[in-house]
Amino acid sequence: MHAHTEPGDLIPLKVLIAGGFGVGKTTLVTSLSEIPPLLTEQAMTSASIGVDEADMVPTKTTTTVAMDFGRITVDDSLILYLFGTPGQSRFWFMWDELARGSVGAVVLVDLRRIDDCFPAIDFFENRRLPFVVGVNRFPGADDYDVDTVRDALALSSDCPLVWMDARDPKSSRDALVRLVEHALARTAMARAG
Repeated sequence: MHAHTEPGDLIPLKVLIAGGFGVGKTTLVTSLSEIPPLLTEQAMTSASIGVDEADMVPTKTTTTVAMDFGRITVDDSLILYLFGTPGQSRFWFMWDELARGSVGAVVLVDLRRIDDCFPAIDFFENRRLPFVVGVNRFPGADDYDVDTVRDALALSSDCPLVWMDARDPKSSRDALVRLVEHALARTAMARAG
């Protein structure tokens, strides 16, 4: 906390980082967190063969089994708490608890494995939580234009779509800013309507 900020003046916002297995959620939280992130990474074992689709991420040796947690102080009045969700379907039961009280989510997508993002998109659409889709720049991501990706994901026209690199703090920060702007705009529209 900054020296001239009063504790009651600080606005905390909870943000989820979601998406399929091995899409970059832990990488994004790690790249942004100003504190050492809390990671619940465990070594992948032979028990995950046939359960976790690791073919497209052959160098992946660990997986999130609960959540990742990080923090970003935006300015004297705003702090973001980042919660990275587990990507495998056997851990989806945790998403409701993680989503409670959140301002929204960044749903990461690997265009090589587009089907992996649909459960996260469906989750946030069904709960009417604001989200942005972040196309993580894996090989081939830049081969597609915005309209093609938007159509493939069946995204509504008001859902922001951004190209990003979860390893790059500036790129990840820009995706979070876009999410907060989107959430504020939705709140303003709801109040007006």
